[in-house]
Amino acid sequence: MPGLLQSLQETLGKEARPTAIQASSMKHLFKEHVEGERYKEFLLASETGSGKSIAYLLPVLQDLKRTEHEQSNAVAHHSSRKPLNPRALVLAPTHELTRQLASFAKSLSHVIKLRVMCASKANTPSTAKSSGTASKMKGKFEQAGAASDAEFVISKSSRGSRPVDLLAGTPMKLLEMERGRGWNWEERARERAMRIGKGKSEGHEDVKEEDGGNKEPPREFWVDEPEMGLENVQWVVVDEADVLFDPDFQESTRMLLADIATARGSPVPVIPSSALSSTPDSEAITTQSITYPFNFLVTSATIPTSLANYLSNYHPSLTRLASPRLHHLPPTLRTEHTSWTGGNKSADIERRIRRVWAEDALVHSKTATGPGPIKLSKLLVFCNKRSKVEQLAAFLDSRGIKCVALTGGADARKRGSNHHLDGFLKTGGPVPTGPGVCDPAQTPHVLVTTSLLSRGLDFSPMIKHVFIVDEPRNMIDFLHRAGRAGRAGEAGKVVVFGRAKGRGSGRTEEVKQRVKAVAG
Repeated sequence: MPGLLQSLQETLGKEARPTAIQASSMKHLFKEHVEGERYKEFLLASETGSGKSIAYLLPVLQDLKRTEHEQSNAVAHHSSRKPLNPRALVLAPTHELTRQLASFAKSLSHVIKLRVMCASKANTPSTAKSSGTASKMKGKFEQAGAASDAEFVISKSSRGSRPVDLLAGTPMKLLEMERGRGWNWEERARERAMRIGKGKSEGHEDVKEEDGGNKEPPREFWVDEPEMGLENVQWVVVDEADVLFDPDFQESTRMLLADIATARGSPVPVIPSSALSSTPDSEAITTQSITYPFNFLVTSATIPTSLANYLSNYHPSLTRLASPRLHHLPPTLRTEHTSWTGGNKSADIERRIRRVWAEDALVHSKTATGPGPIKLSKLLVFCNKRSKVEQLAAFLDSRGIKCVALTGGADARKRGSNHHLDGFLKTGGPVPTGPGVCDPAQTPHVLVTTSLLSRGLDFSPMIKHVFIVDEPRNMIDFLHRAGRAGRAGEAGKVVVFGRAKGRGSGRTEEVKQRVKAVAG
């Protein structure tokens, strides 16, 4: 499609060539859907930084544009009155990733004029809506006995129609949009009460309630009206599938997929949570496979055994497209192992950061053609625990290295945008200039985080170094962390810290051997 090609060339340049996974995608996914033919089911598996987002976005966007007119006629006859009725959904595990994917999809579709949205807090309107009449609320209060702590949640989202072709979001956020805000609050409150009750019974078994005790009156939850319909969904992409089908996300992911199938008139069973941990056996072989009434794409840089078993058991007809370097580091990414000195580990990390910048200064002195500030590399530091992130960031700040510390509960993540990652994420805009931009004491040059930001995010080419300061929990974790550098053919280095001798040195040597295996 000419318009799509124009946007692609503007984004990547006219000399760009497809990677292995992109070439496979173009061969298989650009075929038009024939009436009566099965919907597409594909797994796109390729190493980090190989352009999987382009591999699935191009065919999805082209098909959305090609079917735009026939779909608009179908939408007019649908009974759904909900404000949003997307034709494609992209699921990802974090709001940061969904925002970047939505932004990238917009850049690819600005010529062909498709409407792309991200279901994050940035899209939450501030105008009040009139859902629930006064009489309905009066009835709710009467039913609850007008208890002083009865809880009512009234959404403030606008009910105005917002046309959208592609919507990116986390599974839980999309469930909230299609079922109504607060749909699971009662269940969550019940589970919380059970946990509290269990704790009390275990800690105070001899305490008895007098006169009925201090039991709290039942709480009433107000479930908001759904704002998204699923009848028109033709494409669903599950990005970072090894995360979205792991125990933390699998329930909401499979629930959303089942809701889409039901909305489209072809209900499917919701697989029990134990499915991902099952192994192929006689029982699994007889399990009914799932066929969704929409195009279903699954993508990941790693395929753990649990995900492989799930796809084999319940999606046996799914076509697998894999690159030759799956489960390996990009060839442009070098590895280095450095040892702790035995003193302050934070000081060791600071010294290694300053060594990187000293190397930058040396290169600048040899290549600079005139006066100008030295462009210092930006670094990504991965820790295993939130407390370590906060501790290291505080130390670096005290040493004159301004950094960004980001964990799951950070306030910066609640702002509804990715501005808290400005200067680190890859953008299509101009490179910031001005006083202090190249000074690490004024502008953050170091991002300290956990695995939160190790999935899918496309970081700036200025990030050429990734520091892994805690032993990776497994090699899948290592591959995703290390893969934030050396992306799209750019050179990069991952520095792994460990003990050279003494207690723990044996484990460090084991990690070295495993890293060597995936770097080959």
